[in-house]
Order: sequence, then structure tokens, then C-alpha cells
Amino acid sequence: MDEINDLIMSSDAEPPMACKPPPRVAARLNRATKKKSASSSRRNSISSLHSNRSSRSGTGIAHSTHIAQHLRKNSIIESRRAKIADRNAHAELVRMRAQQAKTAPRTNRPSGEERALAAQQARERHLAQVAANCAEEVKRAKKVAEETREKKAAEQLRATEEIEKRHADAEKRRLQYQLNIRRGRTQGVFAAEGKKITITRWTARNPEAAAQVIQTVWRNCQRRKVMSEFLELNLDLGHSQTTSFEAMSDLLAQRRVLARTSKVLKLCGLLDSEDEDSGKSVAVRTFLAAFLILSHPNQVLGQSGEQEEDLMGKAKLLLMQFQRILSKRAIARTFRSTSEPIISLSEAYSSFQTAFTAWKNRDSSVLIETMVAQFVELDAIWQSVKNNSPENVAEDYKQGIRGNQTTLLVRLKRLAGPERALELVAIALKLRRKQSKGKKKLGQVKPRASAGISLQSSVSAPTAAASGAAAQIPQDRSIPMSELNRVISPMPDNRIVVHELAINKNYRIEVDGLSEERQATNRAVFNLMRADVEAGMGGQWILSMVEIIRERLLRLLTPGNSLHILISESLDVKMIESQLKVGAFSYEKFFQFMNGLLPKLCAPVRDAQVKALAADKSSDFIERLAKLMHIIDLLGLDHANYLLQTAGPDLIRRASQYEQQCFQESLSSGSLQRTSRWWRLARAHASADLSRRSPDGTPPQIFNSSRIYMTGLVDLFIAVQPLQQPDVPETLELDRTRIEIARADILKIITIACILITAKNHLKRDVRSQWRSQSQRMWDLPSTTAYTDSSPYIAIIESAHTLPPAIKTTLGSTIDRVLAEARSGPNITHPVTKVLLQKIRSHAAARLGANNNQERVHSASTASEVLSAGGMPEFVGRIGTIVEEMGRVRQVDLEAHGEWIDDVAGRVVAEAQGS
Repeated sequence: MDEINDLIMSSDAEPPMACKPPPRVAARLNRATKKKSASSSRRNSISSLHSNRSSRSGTGIAHSTHIAQHLRKNSIIESRRAKIADRNAHAELVRMRAQQAKTAPRTNRPSGEERALAAQQARERHLAQVAANCAEEVKRAKKVAEETREKKAAEQLRATEEIEKRHADAEKRRLQYQLNIRRGRTQGVFAAEGKKITITRWTARNPEAAAQVIQTVWRNCQRRKVMSEFLELNLDLGHSQTTSFEAMSDLLAQRRVLARTSKVLKLCGLLDSEDEDSGKSVAVRTFLAAFLILSHPNQVLGQSGEQEEDLMGKAKLLLMQFQRILSKRAIARTFRSTSEPIISLSEAYSSFQTAFTAWKNRDSSVLIETMVAQFVELDAIWQSVKNNSPENVAEDYKQGIRGNQTTLLVRLKRLAGPERALELVAIALKLRRKQSKGKKKLGQVKPRASAGISLQSSVSAPTAAASGAAAQIPQDRSIPMSELNRVISPMPDNRIVVHELAINKNYRIEVDGLSEERQATNRAVFNLMRADVEAGMGGQWILSMVEIIRERLLRLLTPGNSLHILISESLDVKMIESQLKVGAFSYEKFFQFMNGLLPKLCAPVRDAQVKALAADKSSDFIERLAKLMHIIDLLGLDHANYLLQTAGPDLIRRASQYEQQCFQESLSSGSLQRTSRWWRLARAHASADLSRRSPDGTPPQIFNSSRIYMTGLVDLFIAVQPLQQPDVPETLELDRTRIEIARADILKIITIACILITAKNHLKRDVRSQWRSQSQRMWDLPSTTAYTDSSPYIAIIESAHTLPPAIKTTLGSTIDRVLAEARSGPNITHPVTKVLLQKIRSHAAARLGANNNQERVHSASTASEVLSAGGMPEFVGRIGTIVEEMGRVRQVDLEAHGEWIDDVAGRVVAEAQGS
């Protein structure tokens, strides 16, 4: 439309174009011309001339009027013709301009698809806004309608009671009037005495009518008896609210209460006599649940949500209708199936039963999810225990876990049905085992050159297997040699390897775990090497690299092997040094030799990387040399991991002895200052905890060392503050990285759990319900923006749940506060995050403080229930992994450093007693 207006405006200065008028206008003009010609022909005739003369001779006024009319008519016709011509010219001009604009190329204008997409997005935003507003309006309207319904029911009940009271008063006055009939003044005493009172009796017309009357009287009597028996129970809302929850539950579970309530419900038409006993029992208990829901909502419902409020409203309406029937006196009229009170009671009971079933199904779904998680957690514990513990311990765990799993399975079958329970358990177990890291087959990671290696020498000592592929380079080399010796080898220290293997028997050395500092150092060294080579001083670098490559490759092979002999002769340092002196060393021949040798040595999983190295024909030999060293590092790691996989059990048995030896050698002095400081803090925390639990508030005089150690371990792992150097004792120095990772995970867990709990509370959802997809997406957010921007969290929640504007604003402010505290680290002040952190600490302390296998199994089996009740059902597995790792760290630490820890504990006790 704007384009057409522009065209119209731009065409004002151009002269109009003559064009033919439309057919309808031309027809009108032709008709007018014909009439004019006809009239002129008549006027030119003799009779016309005669008549004109006679008319002009008669009067001149009529002639002048006719001329004026004719002229006015001609002017009107001419003006209309001019307007039509201008309009046609303007329309033709607009059409031409539109045609030109249509044929002209389009620039800087959105396409039709973009406009349609923008309109669709605007429509969706508008519909979402309208849906949110309508949801609020519908909720408000439902609440108003419910209040109006309750008000009308109360008014109707009050009016009915008032009418019945009036009827009762009228009946009472009528009886009194009949008993106190006054005698007439004319009648004397003797007349009254002589008058006989006649009693009329009803006589049945036939036996059928008599039987019908007797049956009616008997039914009314039975109804009065049933109602009186129920009223004797004193079961009403007022009495229920004044009675405790336990007493009320016991009362409603009694058989006489169930029997009398069943009779009343059958009398009211809510129970069918043909139903089975189990169905009747469920219906009666559902009806009696209304008393518990209204009198003790916190104990029954647990929380206040939209569904709970609706259930309470329908329970209140049901009991009001029931009390209305109980207050009736005319039982015969009240208990007719077509009576208004019975119909209202039936409708209220039907709506309450539907709402109660929906609430029960939702609550049972949460219970089913929790029990399935408990079953899977027990299976994971058994999988980790059966191969890592002695036979007697594993047998105790097996019995306890199987017993708890059987109990859970019975409950699941009762709630979800046998087939669905087994299906849910099977799917959960399959998912859990699929998520666990799968092991590569031995044939894939086994180096091809390891076929003839004898493992007897490799497992003779812990150091041998741990450093099977490490480069043992002599120390009398030049500076470039020592620099390469320091930065190139990715192999960790032997003590670290044995320690990790003792904690995790499936431990493997990963090359992907190189730190950024090591990578930066490697780049700096190779850049220095490139500069020296370009300056003509690269001879020593080449000799050092050839020596390292030769030593590493020979350690992968058995002496006397054909490849061992080939490498020894081809990579001879003296020969290469002589080639460098005369300038006969060729990089291309060196890389061709290595490209043909590496496929014979590497594992099958490294074939793709070796082929990529062989395909690299660039002229940057330093870069190709760096890639070659990386491939050789991978070969060494594969060789070491293969030895760890085959000789791991023997290394684990000797791990504690080797750790004790290494720890003794690493001690510069026997003080262990950090361990002493850590033990004092743990002892103080344990004393404060026991003082809070003590009735008189006094700390105990004797402390259990295991409890102090457990408290200190929980303080180290379950925290959110950045880990400082003095915080870690010397005995746990090798676990520093593990502690830092655990603290980062705990911070992320309480942050995401706080956000999810806040969202669930705002949306009136049960905190025990699992939002797994949302929590996983939040967990996978990049670390750079995880604690800086709240919009991804709101978008993740909004993708699954509709957020009204008010709730979205409140949730956004809460997320900003939680993320700000997560960035600050030590300053955790939000009440929800503080409670979550304390719950995790209590859960970890309870599991680590178990004294026997039975308690350990019990604490592990109830972990899902405890954490779900605390608002963390999505993180049961992650918290369980952290606690299990803490247990393994405690076991390895006490076996290796128990002697030093006992010594530190004794000195701390002596200091406390001396002070």
C-alpha cells in the first residue's frame, strides 16, 4: 500500500494521458446523445417550429426556464465526463506504475517467507502470552466459582435447616394444640363425661397395600437405625480437627467404623450391593479420607499445590452435602434416589473420587520413581562391591541388597502392577548400565608388539608395571635433552599410578588429561627447537629426539625380537651423529621409516592416527616431529595400560606397602603439620556436633577416632570453598585433584537443585518429582557461562513448563542471586542452598559412619528416599558416586597411612589434655 501511495504521489507532476472511458460510461454518454439528437429533430420539424412560435408568443418565461434547465444539464454532464476521464487516467497511471514496480528488481526488502516467519513467531508469542493470561484468569474464575458454589451450598443448607426447624416447631405447636383442645362454654362437666372418644383405625383395602405399608415402615426403621449407629461414632469435621492425626487414623481404620460407614454409603446409594468386598473397602476408605484431608492436610497432602487445593475444596463440598443428609429428620423423603440431597451427594462424591484418584496417581508416580531409583542404586552398589571386597563382606552385602530389592519389588508391583513394575526396573537398569563407561575390548587396546612380552618382570614390583612405557633417560645429557626429558613424557609418577589403581581397579592413564600448563610448555619447547634448527644449531635437538624415540620404542619390545633389532640398528645415535656432521641426514627418510614401523607396534585403536601421520607430507618437519612424539606417547600409554589391565590385581595387593614406602621417603620431617591442623579442626567439628545432640549440651570426654576422621573427610569433600594448600593433609596430598573435582560438583549440584526447587514451588509441583532432562541440560552448560547468565536456566525450564510473567520475573531474580553466590564461592547465604549443602553433608556422614554391612546397605538403600525428600531426586546417582569415592579414599588412606594418623591423633589428644 505504501508503494502504491508513493507511485500516486510521484505521478502528480506528469500530464494526464487521454484514454477511452469505460464501457458503462460510454453507454450512458451515447444514450444522452441519442436523446439530444431526437429532441433536436423534433424541434427542427414544422410542427415543432409552429409550437415553439405559439409557445413563445404565449409567454417568454417558460422559454427562458427551459433554456436554463438545458444548460444546467449540459454542464452537469460535462463535469461528470471530465471527472470520469480524470479517474480513468489516474487508474491507468497507477496500473502502469504498479507494473513497473513489480518488474523492477527487489532490493533491501524482506521476502515473503521471512515476513510469514516473522508473523508466525509474533503469533506464537501472542498466543503464549494469551495462554498465560488465560491460565491465570481460569484459575481465578475457578476459585471464584468454587467459593460461590460453597457459599450457595452453605446458604441452601442453612435455609433447609431453618425450614426444617420451622416445620418441627409447627408440628410441635400442632400436637400441643391437639392435646389442649378447649371445651365449648355451653358444654358442662356432665356432657364432657358422657361424650365417648372414638379411635379410628386404618384398614387396608387389600393384602398388597398392607404389605407395602409394612415394608415402608420397616425401611424407615432400618434407615433410622443405620443413621443412629453412624452418629454414635461422633465422626464429624469438628471432632476430626480436635483429634490428633494418629488417633484419627486409628479410628478410621477400625472395623466397626468401616462397617457402619459402608452401610451409610450403601443407604445413600454411593455403594452398589453387587460390588466386591475389595471394591467396597476402597470406596469406604476413600470417603473416610475426606475427614483426614480436611482435618490434617499437612500430614496427608504434604504440600499445598493447585491439585491439593482442588482436592480439599471437593472434600469440603462432599462433607457438607453429607452433613446435610445427616441433619434430615424426614428420612423417608430424604433417601429417595430422585431426591435433591441424594443427587447432590452423589455428584460431590463422584467429583471427590476423581480428584482423589488423580492426586493418588500423581503421588504414586513419585513413589514409583523413587523406589525404582533405590532399586537401581542398590544394583550399582552390588556391582561395585562384588569384585572389590572379600567373599564374606560381599556375601553380607549380597544378602542385604537382595532383601531390600525384594521388598522394593513387592511394593512396586503393588503400586504399578507386576508387568509394569518389571518393565520399569528393566529399563532403569539398562539405562544405568548404558550410562556407565564401557570398557574397550582387550584386543583393541593391546599393542601389537606386546604379544611376546613376559609379564613376570613387569609385575615383580609396583614400579615396573606402572612405568612399563616410561622413558628412563640418562641424566648426563645437555640442556635440550633435560628439557625434553621433563616435558615430553606424559606418564605420571609411579606412586600416583599405584594410588589411583588402589582406589579404582579400572584406572587407566589418559593422555587427554594433559594440563594447559604442560601443553603450553610443550609448544614453547618445540618453538625453541624450530628456532635453533632454522639457525643451523639443531644437531643436538635431533640427536636428543632420536635417543628418546629409540629408548621408548625399545621398551615396547622384547630383546632379541626382529623389530627390536631393526630399531636398534636403524636408530643408532652414533650413525645419525656422523650423518649430521657430513650433512647426509634426511628428514624424509626418517619419517618414511617411522611411518612403516609404527603400524607394526600400535594397538588397533590407533590405526587411524598412524595413517593420518603417514599422510602428512608437509615441509614443516618440526610440526611433523611433534605429531610423531604424540603418537609414540600414545603407544607408551597403551602399553602401560595393557600392563595395568593384566597385572592390576597383583599391584593392588602390594599398593599399601608401596605407598607406605613412598610416603616415608617423601617426609622431610616427622611433624606432619597440615595433618595435625586438619585433625584438630575435625575434632572440634565432631565435638560441636556431639554437643548439639547431647541433652545437656556438654561435649563428650572421649572421642572415636573413626568419627573424627569421617568428619574431617566430609569437611574436605563436601564443601564449596576453593581448596587451599594448607587445607589438604599430607596423607591425602595425592587426592587433591579428586577433592577439587568433588567440591566443584557439589557446588553445581546445590546450585541446580536450588533453581529446580524454586521452579517447582512456583509452579506448584512436588519437589520429589524428577526433572531429569532439565537437570541434565543445566549440568551440561559450558563452564564459562554456567554461573554468569540466568537466561539459559530460564529457557531450559520454559521449554518444558509454561512460566507466567510474574513467576518468570521472580524465578529470574532468584537464579541471579544463586549464581552470584556460586561465583563468590565462600559466601553461601541463600537459605535453600545452605539447607541442601547441610543435607548432603548429613547424608554423606550417615553413609560413611555405618558400623557394619547391614547399616551400610540400609543407608545406601534409603539414599534415594532421603535425597528426594530433600529436593534432590535428580542427583541421587551423582551424590552416591561422590560418597562411594570418599569411602574408597578412606579405606586406602587408612591402610597406607594409618600409623601416621594414629600418631597425629595421639599428639592432638595429649595437647588437648595438657591445655
